[in-house]
Amino acid sequence: MTVPTTRESDVTIRVASTGSPSVRDGLTDRSVVSVLLETDLEAWRRSWRERAGETPRRESVVVASDVSRSAAETATTQVLPERRLAYTVLGSGVGVDLILETVSGSLAEFEGSEPRVILDDLAPFAAERGAVEAVEAVEELATAAAEVDAPVTIGWSLTAESASVLPSVLQRADGIEGVDPESMAAIDRLQNEDPTTFGYTRRYWTEAQRGIESCSRNYPQSKQVHAVLSDPETTPRTLGATLSGLVSLGVLDTWAETVGSTRYDLTAYDPSRMATVGVAFAAVSDDESARLPEE
Repeated sequence: MTVPTTRESDVTIRVASTGSPSVRDGLTDRSVVSVLLETDLEAWRRSWRERAGETPRRESVVVASDVSRSAAETATTQVLPERRLAYTVLGSGVGVDLILETVSGSLAEFEGSEPRVILDDLAPFAAERGAVEAVEAVEELATAAAEVDAPVTIGWSLTAESASVLPSVLQRADGIEGVDPESMAAIDRLQNEDPTTFGYTRRYWTEAQRGIESCSRNYPQSKQVHAVLSDPETTPRTLGATLSGLVSLGVLDTWAETVGSTRYDLTAYDPSRMATVGVAFAAVSDDESARLPEE
């Protein structure tokens, strides 16, 4: 996926459908600024060798995940030259501004050394604080990294709780990795077998997701799902086509006990499957999208 951007820094989202995302691949020969939103410092440093084989050339770690430390305490940076490490513990629950201010200070120390920036793991942060703060964190991190021409890699452990925030974050990224192969294969089949439904589903899946998750009915028609949406882009008909596509992709099901309009079985809705399908759609390039018929 490539998104037009005014930033110079490349931002890649690495998604893991199970477990923690791999954000350290190929980084040990470089200087690294690591931003920790979930892992503590000791676990992070210990797992470098497990995940990447060795520690980086130099690393500066900004820790915003230590629940044992009050966010009100004054943050100080500790430097351990023999371990090629500097770290700053901010504590959990701190604001984006303080995190980014600390990151900018760390990046300034690496100017000219081709550093990389990695953030682990944005998904729980996004699920707790919402799309606005998550997007703000990505944008400001990319802006700070661009000052020293540092690419950014952001980990995202895919969960049902973080699924609804991911589309907004993906719009601010330049690349996505870790796409579920089975979901991509299912999308390819839908595109080949029913390109019109594929086109609607690719375009409107996020709106369908909002409708499904907001609808209080177990077996609604598409018009009833549409009715819960505020300021929708879809019509009941195009939303119905999108819901039909999501049925084909295994996100939800239809209710068979009807002789009238199609009813959708929202009790079978799988938010985790919705998330993996959404990631796969994000990886489909724009020129692969079917042309939609005029309304």
